[in-house]
Amino acid sequence: MANLEIRVARRTDLPRLTEIYNYYVVNTAITFDLKPLTVEERAVWFDEHAETGRYRLVVAEEGVRVIGYASTSQFRTRSAYDTTAETSIYCAPEAVGRGVGSALYRQLFELIKGEDINRLAAGITLPNEASVALHKSFGFVPVGVFTQNGRKFGRYWDVAWFERPFDAPT
Repeated sequence: MANLEIRVARRTDLPRLTEIYNYYVVNTAITFDLKPLTVEERAVWFDEHAETGRYRLVVAEEGVRVIGYASTSQFRTRSAYDTTAETSIYCAPEAVGRGVGSALYRQLFELIKGEDINRLAAGITLPNEASVALHKSFGFVPVGVFTQNGRKFGRYWDVAWFERPFDAPT
């Protein structure tokens, strides 16, 4: 990972971010989208992030290729939830298990320091031991499981919810 750079996402990254995300749409239950999304459909999501504020999007770039991304996004639309941000992280299949996710979260959490965030939340489709371990390593604790709340690939999946105070050590 000597040539790994974590940086703020650019609009030109959107096709690659969509490609990484669609891998998980097609091959896993990690996301509950049922069909691959177009770059245009993902543009709405991309535009919810900015270079400042609570909702950020960072990418991991190795050489000239983006191999992962992490974000903070709006948790719920009601105003009282504004100080809770939901985290999300996706790595290209060839980057899994190489520490890219940890590097992404470290940089993302550094960027949002000083923002008006009280809690970070993460939903993890089970089973996903790697994601559970990653989140626990960053101070997230399990707060509950929604059982059978998503149907994909002809079966129902549980989603574990994790949270951490934003001032938790990274």
